[in-house]
Amino acid sequence: MTNQLGDYNLWLVLLSYGVSVAGALTGLLMTRYIRQADGGISFLWLAAASLVIGGCGIWAMHFLGMIAYDPGAMVSYDIAITATSFVVPVLFTGIGLYCVTRWGGTAATLLIGGVFMGSGVATMHYSGMAAMRIAATMRYDSVLLIASLGIAVAASVVALWVIERVGGVLRFASAPVLGIAVCGMHYTGMAAMRLTATGQSVDYFNGAITESLMSLPVTVIALSACAAGIYMVIGESHRRHMSARAAA
Repeated sequence: MTNQLGDYNLWLVLLSYGVSVAGALTGLLMTRYIRQADGGISFLWLAAASLVIGGCGIWAMHFLGMIAYDPGAMVSYDIAITATSFVVPVLFTGIGLYCVTRWGGTAATLLIGGVFMGSGVATMHYSGMAAMRIAATMRYDSVLLIASLGIAVAASVVALWVIERVGGVLRFASAPVLGIAVCGMHYTGMAAMRLTATGQSVDYFNGAITESLMSLPVTVIALSACAAGIYMVIGESHRRHMSARAAA
């Protein structure tokens, strides 16, 4: 029997969206300082923003969205593949941010950066799906799969455009929209999944972790990283304010 629909925990779905918005908002605050800083400090801001956007706004949202899905059978996640799926969006988000902060927000730069970033998001999503250990075979609806790839790239281009071109209140008001875009890609990819029960024996525990142990740690770590990012922004803003007062 093929399981196409499954059930979702609405609270975890909403939590995944909230974490995505928090990551996007914090990342938008942090990216302002990539260009304004020099040398190694600029790289530090780039790395930190990539970690918050890619790790919290994208990966944590994805993983919580995975946990929210109940296919009607026991599921655990391969630790090595799951860890790799975390690294990918952080790295590719960093490449996308580097493109626009280094070479400006031209159409070509936004497209190149968006393709890199979107490819990272899509790779993260489908490698994360491959980490599932479940007594079923997995395949994908090709139309929905392609749609999810298109959403990933389009959302990434829009995110980089906001980072590079949009300022003021509108910049931060974009965070909920970016959260919707990231969730849209994830849940389109989930809708593309087709599970067919096999009844085969599955090792759920060796080198894997069950989903019941993950929702709280993922949420706490993601929001803590966002809090650390906001702390960095507040500290840098205060430092610049004090420097300006001293120079006056």
